Amino acid sequence: MTHTRLLLIGTLATLLAAGPAVAYADDGPSVPPGTEASASAPVELDPNDPDLKLPDGATLAEPKVLDIKSVVEDQSGDERREDTNTNVTFALQAEVLFGKDSAKISAQARSRISVIANEIKTQNATRIRVFGFTDNLGSSAHGVVLSRKRANAVHGILEQELSDANITYEVRGYGEDYPIADNSTEEGRKKNRRVEISFPRGAS
Repeated sequence: MTHTRLLLIGTLATLLAAGPAVAYADDGPSVPPGTEASASAPVELDPNDPDLKLPDGATLAEPKVLDIKSVVEDQSGDERREDTNTNVTFALQAEVLFGKDSAKISAQARSRISVIANEIKTQNATRIRVFGFTDNLGSSAHGVVLSRKRANAVHGILEQELSDANITYEVRGYGEDYPIADNSTEEGRKKNRRVEISFPRGAS
């Protein structure tokens, strides 16, 4: 019994003398525990299990590519681009395009819309949606009118830039509907005051 106690005390003294362990961060990328790559299947499957076999006469569904969404926002949050397999959407904050409670486009905003027009040409898009949105301050009716005027203004610049009779436009003002951020904060309301330009991706 005494020998066991001495052995335990000696081991404890060694651990205390060594001090606390220091953890160092890996320079390489890390993954959540349990999701590391493994050379073997995590679960052993029985290839003869009847539940894994298709019933007689059954066939597998046609393979399809799931829609993958990529969202890129500039550091200021003024501009946001969303790409899916089928569509491209640009969202420009209203402050970048217009003065307060105005639908008159600034000179700087024209250059941003021009960049979007070039992307539309690259994608060979012939159907373009221009949708305006506001935050939830003020009356709902005023928001609908203002968002429509702003969408019309952006539409006018796109028509000038693209000058293509084969392009059809859908222009709408949704007011405070379809917020993308929290309207209870100014930061969120700023993101909701926007004009979105969307069009189909070209075949690659």
